[in-house]
Amino acid sequence: MDEHIAVADIIASVVLARFDSLPSKCKPLIDNDNGRGWTVLCGIVVKKANPNVVLHVDEDFTCVSLATGMKCLPTQKVEQSHGLVLHDSHAEILALRGLNNFLLQECRRLAFRKINASPYIRWQDEDKRCASEGVEYFTIREDLELHMYCSEAPCGDSSMELTMAMQEDSTAWTLTASPVVDNSRLGILKGRGYFSELGTVRRKPSRADCPQSLSKSCSDKLALKQCTSLLSSTSILISPENAYLHSLVLPLSQYVKSACDRAFSTGGRMNAVADEHWVGGFSFRPFQIKTVSREFAFSRRWVCTTGKMLKGSNVSAVWTPDFQETIINGVLQGRKQGDPRGASVVSRIRTWRVLSDICKQLSISLYTLFTSGSTYSDFKSIASLSQRETVKARVRKEALRGWIQNVEDNFDLSNPS
Repeated sequence: MDEHIAVADIIASVVLARFDSLPSKCKPLIDNDNGRGWTVLCGIVVKKANPNVVLHVDEDFTCVSLATGMKCLPTQKVEQSHGLVLHDSHAEILALRGLNNFLLQECRRLAFRKINASPYIRWQDEDKRCASEGVEYFTIREDLELHMYCSEAPCGDSSMELTMAMQEDSTAWTLTASPVVDNSRLGILKGRGYFSELGTVRRKPSRADCPQSLSKSCSDKLALKQCTSLLSSTSILISPENAYLHSLVLPLSQYVKSACDRAFSTGGRMNAVADEHWVGGFSFRPFQIKTVSREFAFSRRWVCTTGKMLKGSNVSAVWTPDFQETIINGVLQGRKQGDPRGASVVSRIRTWRVLSDICKQLSISLYTLFTSGSTYSDFKSIASLSQRETVKARVRKEALRGWIQNVEDNFDLSNPS
């Protein structure tokens, strides 16, 4: 068997096995009378570099983050979130949030001396830490690779042909004139419509009768991650150099080569930054795309074969080796938006608390790095994050043109809820 095929199959099986082990509350409902639910599954797998030809699943492959979901917070709700509510509950984004939380927890265990060594994270070399303005205390181990499995093609540009094929008339629409849109930022970004316009930045798709979001599609966010790494801003203590995605594994039914090339590769829109290398260990590092024949048991296609009514699930699940939770409307199931007790482990405010704990233990005063104030927006503007912001701005200008910032979700860090 081809090694790349074998690796892809193992990555998918590790994620699917982890999902199977979750309790029923984390899975779509199965109602024999009213239909069966479907959802999107995404998982992050760490693979150890193994010089041996034989791959050992238990030793060489570990799922460190898993999520399901396909909902997104409307734009008008974002400003009211105060760091407590998840804006984007699509599986890919939740899995990335889970990964960052897991890595931060590993850093925390090292900082508090709860473990002597981590199989995933190590202390950064002194010379490299000094070169990073002294804040990158940790790095992902060099012998590890990060892989992602998705049960569906990411929403946005990489799935447009699949979306077209699902329509009654799959012919791409030809616009004879510019579409009539309002002057708001929502009107500029397209969801799943305007099929003739390919290679463009899109917002999260939604029904026409639902409030819309400025959150960008998963295709766009993953394309950007090829330049900024999988780390978020709150993972500031971790070097990005070993934090890039090695491969994206998709079911064969969800892979359209032309679409994925257009969305992610130098054969498409990312050609504009193909040879870029930036200060701080950032560069364009495209991931490979691999396919598997196996389908997720709660995918839209698998559910259709059962003959039951198709219903999208409104429940998201997030799992890492440290926690497990179910989310509805961006907060923990059973809680209301705005209730501090409803904040997910991977929410902005709770992730900040983990970062803050580590900094206190290592005698790092993040507040002294602020130019002024003590809000989340102030944190995002500190000098130590400036190179990451420069990379994002450059990629959005050159490759992901039309990217429009979401409205701000700001909150006080000196006295978080």
